[in-house]
Amino acid sequence: MTFWFIVGSQFLYGEETLAKVEADAKEIVAGLDLPFPVEYKLTAKTSREIEETVKQANFDDDCAGIITFCHTFSPSKMWINGLTKLQKPWLHFHTQYNRSIPNEEIDMDYMNLHQSAHGDREHGFIGARLRTPRRIVTGYWKDSKTQQQIADWQRSAVGAAFSRQLKIVRFGDNMREVAVTEGDKVEAQIKLGWQVNTWAVGDLVSEMDKVSEADIDKLVDEYRSLYDMDEKDIDSIRYQAKEEIAIERILVREGAKAFCNTFEDLHGMKQLPGLAAQHLLSKGYGFGAEGDWKTAGITAIFKAMYPDGATAFMEDYTYDYEKGLILGAHMLEVCPSIAKAKPRIEVHHLGIGGKDDPARLVFEGRSGRAIAVSLIDVGGRMRLIAQAVECCEPTQTMPNLPVARIMWKPMPNLETGAHNWLIAGGAHHTALSFDVTTDNIRDLARIMGIELVILDENTTPYALEKELMLGDIIWR
Repeated sequence: MTFWFIVGSQFLYGEETLAKVEADAKEIVAGLDLPFPVEYKLTAKTSREIEETVKQANFDDDCAGIITFCHTFSPSKMWINGLTKLQKPWLHFHTQYNRSIPNEEIDMDYMNLHQSAHGDREHGFIGARLRTPRRIVTGYWKDSKTQQQIADWQRSAVGAAFSRQLKIVRFGDNMREVAVTEGDKVEAQIKLGWQVNTWAVGDLVSEMDKVSEADIDKLVDEYRSLYDMDEKDIDSIRYQAKEEIAIERILVREGAKAFCNTFEDLHGMKQLPGLAAQHLLSKGYGFGAEGDWKTAGITAIFKAMYPDGATAFMEDYTYDYEKGLILGAHMLEVCPSIAKAKPRIEVHHLGIGGKDDPARLVFEGRSGRAIAVSLIDVGGRMRLIAQAVECCEPTQTMPNLPVARIMWKPMPNLETGAHNWLIAGGAHHTALSFDVTTDNIRDLARIMGIELVILDENTTPYALEKELMLGDIIWR
């Protein structure tokens, strides 16, 4: 995807100055080292130019957002017609061509050309006056810190574009009697763009019956190249390969990038998908267990934002109050992208679901700063909850727990972090990411127009309660 760079100016300064504005703008664009390309679009001098460019951006599927920069003074009334029609994410880049003021060169001609401090304030006013959601990045364009802020916003804008086209396949319904995996799928499509629909497990079983032994052989060879495995488990592994091939065929056919299932609805299947779900996650699909389509969608978006990153479906299991840590795992379906070392395929009894023992990837997670994110439906609106965590390798070997696992400390500590999570209503399922930042989450929530709650070192229960009460007024 591409981002359009639109420069603000006007005819007041003459053609020579406008030519220099364009040259400077193209140099700035060329000097941006970002994860997604930026294309210089035009130096806008009239309301008509801006409006037409915004219309083009709105209907260009490859345009993920616009970046505006007022090199000279660009009267803000001429931006109104365009910005009121804008449907793509907007970043207001407040920079200037030169880092410092040249003592010998500065004169009125220089002032007329280099007045971002003037023009961008006019531009900032109209954004505030229109109450148009936007990200503002302030700083010199060559500085890595400044460019990193733009890069973070790009990731979020790409995630938002992905979200608006996201289809999620639900194999069966969600786990019976569970509250947090319920939700308003119509509201999700209105606000997030998600199309969430159900396919019967029988549809999946029928697709599995069509999978050839040759196709299974090919995928098992791929497993061998990526993971350690014991050939004595080959029958269970081959069954997981059959499940994976069938699931992916349905996802590809439907244009879907996320799916969910539940161990309570496996009619006609011999195993709950374990290795199958984990390997699909490693290929960029989103997943949610127990029918949790909301976590499946968030996981898919994070993987679209950071295609080579480390993001996994996760669940809080149990606490170590002595060490102040949470054990995160799931019975089968944690993505190997967060593994510390090469995962191993193992087959063990699963005391839930009443099916054959499934193959799954077993590994310990990596260490480092991460974020755990939950999307919940609080009645009439969606709330995105993001908690800063510090991940670490498990502090015990846990020989009788053959699952993928990781441990983390929620910020600022276990007691306060867990307390805040409960106040906010966070689910027991999350998307755990080592790449997504709180800035990414803020931008994503702003672009999508949904409520956001950030839980970090500075969050106290009393302040959070007040924030949520205000949120009930703002977001209802």
